[in-house]
Amino acid sequence: PALPSKDLTRLPSREWPSALQARGIRPPYLIKAAAGGGGKGMRVAADETELEAAVGRAAEEARAAFADGTVFVERLLPAPRHVEIQVFGDGRGGGVFWGERECSLQRRHQKVMEEAPSSVVGEALRDALGRAALALVRSTAYRGAGTVEFLLEEDGGFHFLEVNTRLQVEHPVTELVYGIDLVEAQLDLAEGRWPVAFPDPSAISVPTPRGQAFEARVLAEDPRTGFLPTPGAIRRYREPSGVGVRVDSGVAEGREVTTAFDSLLAKVIVHGPDRETALDRLTAALERYVIHGCGTNLPFLHALALHPDVRAGRFDTRWIDAHLEELKGS
Repeated sequence: PALPSKDLTRLPSREWPSALQARGIRPPYLIKAAAGGGGKGMRVAADETELEAAVGRAAEEARAAFADGTVFVERLLPAPRHVEIQVFGDGRGGGVFWGERECSLQRRHQKVMEEAPSSVVGEALRDALGRAALALVRSTAYRGAGTVEFLLEEDGGFHFLEVNTRLQVEHPVTELVYGIDLVEAQLDLAEGRWPVAFPDPSAISVPTPRGQAFEARVLAEDPRTGFLPTPGAIRRYREPSGVGVRVDSGVAEGREVTTAFDSLLAKVIVHGPDRETALDRLTAALERYVIHGCGTNLPFLHALALHPDVRAGRFDTRWIDAHLEELKGS
């Protein structure tokens, strides 16, 4: 459960803890912007004494970023995994879901590396997550592509996080493990056709992933300087290629990278018959990627792909922050 700030601000701040407790929301608290994401307008309050100041700071940042200062207060889970479900709705209450993506490898709420399927989600949990996501599709008569995000606890319990009413940056890993084109499907639906490659939207079917896919986000940032932007002209640019390797990029040799836009330069996406092979292909692709003229996080991503914990699937949303110095020094 979550409580919007507009409900809290009707009460004196001294009554906020009891109002939250009545909704089953206990400390520590997470305050998040209602109108956007990406870590903007997000603050943590360890207990009731920090709550008012955290709500104020989050609302101020949300207002500056999204022109809307509304924030939500919810319980902060200490070390969850971030798992999201890809859905498509037909606009009449029907829909399908295309498995889950693991997005736990993130820094300051910004995703760094994603994979499909998740190493901790089996068929039963996949079915439960998919049914929960489709219940939302059904109740809203949702039409189009969407991503329903959840936080997953160690015991398999999961909590609704948010819905992104679009395709996500990491959608290619889903395409590779299920052999579908989500962009083409979205265009089909926009033209009034249910995609022919999709199952019947009136019945729930649990898809079976084929192999493993990873995506690494290549950014114009320097991890050694606190991930500061690294603008500059790209003097030399060579993308990796090979079996199971795909690169989606928005830059080319001779282009100027500025600080006026998002720092994402490209996405390296790999697919393999199993997790180990896919990670090996990702590691090799990152080694072959050449970008000269502006600094990037390529060495950081390479260290991440080689780390034993990542290889074994032992991580949560706070893992990168806990291993930051180790990854930057590799």
